[in-house]
Amino acid sequence: MKIDRSAWGRLRVTGGDRERFLQGLTTVNVQTLTDHAWGAILNPKGRVLTVIDIAKVPDAFVITCEPSLADKTRALLEKYAVMDDVAFEPITGPAHQDGDPWTAPFAAGAGEPEDLPEAERVRIRAGFLRYGHDVDEDHFPFETPLARFLDYQKGCYVGQEPVFRVHAQGNSARMLRGLVAGGPIARGATIKHAAKDNAGTVTSAVDAGDGTWIALGYLHRTTWDVGGTVEIGGQRATVHELPW
Repeated sequence: MKIDRSAWGRLRVTGGDRERFLQGLTTVNVQTLTDHAWGAILNPKGRVLTVIDIAKVPDAFVITCEPSLADKTRALLEKYAVMDDVAFEPITGPAHQDGDPWTAPFAAGAGEPEDLPEAERVRIRAGFLRYGHDVDEDHFPFETPLARFLDYQKGCYVGQEPVFRVHAQGNSARMLRGLVAGGPIARGATIKHAAKDNAGTVTSAVDAGDGTWIALGYLHRTTWDVGGTVEIGGQRATVHELPW
């Protein structure tokens, strides 16, 4: 399904320091990038300030992010680009993704609206984050599907130390999981488990179109086992790994 991304923020990053600058600021290993990859800009405590895709193109990199993050992302880039030879140029025009939103490149041309139920189902099944819903400045990247893109062999970047420390200790307190229930699930609903009455919170949900509902939600480490069951709004839900 071609999903429209025309309203998303896109910046062309040029200048002689562009690779070194992005390498030291983002979780993406820009030095080994051959195509594109998802990552984040973190604060010094390792929390997610913005979620971005970085694509390598001739003589530049292109950063893409949700519409709500466009101004914030550019402000962060400009804040850190103090003495660096880098420039940021907005890109406009129709754009879309076709396929898995975590791996599909951004291509020219419009697609289907993002708010269609079918598009939301694709997003939730992929665990594709919506900032302000599924991730914000209270979250670490390793608590989300961004974990699969973290390169622990990469050199220093802003927020690296706390991320590496938790990875080494293996003590993340929560994880975003997929959830499937037989009836409506509300965003913000409390997730209960036999081992923990307040096991987590639903962050996104949609009617799956097959008589079930699918959702994303954070679960405490004692309750996040894939294949396990939890309770949401009085109904049973099955826990799934992301993507599913």
